[in-house]
Amino acid sequence: MDHTITTARTRLPFDPVYDPLRSPGPGQGKDYAPTYWIATAGPEPEDDGPITSDMDVDVAIIGSGYTGLSCAIHLARDHGIKATVIEANGVAWGCSTRNGGQAQISAGRLKRSQWIERWGVDTAKKLHVELVEAFDLFRDLIRSPEIDCEPQDGGHLYIAHREKVLPTLASEVRLLNDVFGYGARMMSRDEVHADYVRDAEAVGALYEPDGVSIHAGKLAFGYLRLARKLGATVHTASPVMRCVQDGDGFRLETPGGTVRARAVCFATAGYTSANLHPLVRHKLMPILSNSVVTRPLTGSELDALNFRTRIPLTDTRTLRHYYRLLPDNRVQIGSRSAITGRDAVNPRHYDLLLAGLHRKFPILREVAIDYSWWGWVDVSHDMMPRIFQPERSQQLFYAMGYGGNGVMYSAQAGRRMAQLVAGKGGELDLPIFTSPLTDHGMLTPFRRLGQWGMYRWYNLKDEVF
Repeated sequence: MDHTITTARTRLPFDPVYDPLRSPGPGQGKDYAPTYWIATAGPEPEDDGPITSDMDVDVAIIGSGYTGLSCAIHLARDHGIKATVIEANGVAWGCSTRNGGQAQISAGRLKRSQWIERWGVDTAKKLHVELVEAFDLFRDLIRSPEIDCEPQDGGHLYIAHREKVLPTLASEVRLLNDVFGYGARMMSRDEVHADYVRDAEAVGALYEPDGVSIHAGKLAFGYLRLARKLGATVHTASPVMRCVQDGDGFRLETPGGTVRARAVCFATAGYTSANLHPLVRHKLMPILSNSVVTRPLTGSELDALNFRTRIPLTDTRTLRHYYRLLPDNRVQIGSRSAITGRDAVNPRHYDLLLAGLHRKFPILREVAIDYSWWGWVDVSHDMMPRIFQPERSQQLFYAMGYGGNGVMYSAQAGRRMAQLVAGKGGELDLPIFTSPLTDHGMLTPFRRLGQWGMYRWYNLKDEVF
C-alpha cells in the first residue's frame, strides 16, 4: 500500500465537551485538544490519510494512540504482520496527547499490596516481573532513532502530602523490597526539599528507581514514524461507525469505505464509543483529568523552588496530582476534573487545579498559565488493565483500562495484544490477560452519580480526616 500520502491538515474545530458516554463517537477529522504537547511536538509526521474506498486487510487496529501504534510496531517487527491502523481524528488524538508524560512502573491504579490481596503473592510477583519487562521494552523503544521524545530518566517520587500517609508509604516500601526485591526507599521531607524540589506540602516520599518523563506528543509521533517504517498503514479522519462479524472476519464501516479484516484490535481507551462493538461497550468508566502548564520559570523562581529534578512526581491523594518540571523550565500539573463532558468547561475545575499548584508552590501564584486542557482517562471497573480476547471464536482483541498509568505500560500492552493476534499468547497467564474487563452494562452512565459522591468523600479523606 502507498506510504506517501500526507494527512489533510484542515480539521474541524476541537470539541471541548465531548463525552464518550453521551456522544455517538469521537467525530471525524477534529482538531487536537490545545495541549502543550501538540503545540511543541513539531510538524505532524505523514500518515496514510483517510480511507477513501473499500479494502481488505489482515489486521485492523482501531485507535492510533500509544497502544494501537505499539501493537502495529510489534505485529510487524515480531510477527511479520503489517497492520492497518484506523483513527477517527488525528494520530494519537485522545489519551496519548493529553496525558502528563509520566512513565512509571505501574499499570492500573492498584498498589502491589492490593495485588496480593486480590490474587495472592505468587501472582503479584509475576505481575511485577511483567512490569519490569514492560519498562525495559519502553526504554528500548524510546531509544529508536524515529522516537525523540526528550526522555528524562531517574525514577519517580510518590510524595506524601500529609503526615498520616507516611506509615502506609513505609509499609509499601518494605513490601517492595522484601517481597518483590525492588529497590524503593523512603525519603524525609528534608531530603525531598534538598535533593528534588521544595514542594511546600511534602512531608516525605517513596522513591522508585524506575520513572521517566517524556514528551507525550513526540512519543506518539515517533511511534507513528516507526510503525509506518515497519510497513503498517495509518488512516486518519476515518471513524469506525460499526464493527460487525462477517464470516470468519469483520466488516468495519467508515465514512470513506468498508474495511474487511481477518482480525480486529480495539485500542480506543477512554475514547471508546458505546456504539463501537458490544464486546467493548461499557467496559470502562471514563474519568476526566485536567492539566495546565505554566510559562517558563525564571532562574530565581527555579532557585526558590529548588527544582533539581525533572522526573515524574505524584502526590498521595486519592484524587492525586501528577506534576513535573519540563525541559523548557515550565511546570506541568494535572489532577481530576469534571464528571461529565458538558461540565468540563466550567472554570471551577481549572481553579481547583490552580489551587493545588499553589499549595505546593506558593511562589507560582502570580505566574501565568500558558496551556490548559483536559482529557478522558480509561479507568476499568476493577482498576486494572486488560489485554484480552473476549471470544475465542472471534479474532477480536482489546487492550485498555490503564487508569492513568498507560504511558509506559501501553507499549507492552500493544506488544502483548500483537502476541494474541499472532496466536503466540499461550504463556500469558496473568489475570490481566486471562479475564475480561468487567461489564456494568447500562449502569455505567448512572455510576456518575456515585462518582459525584465519591469525589466528595475522597476530598474529605485527602484533606480533612
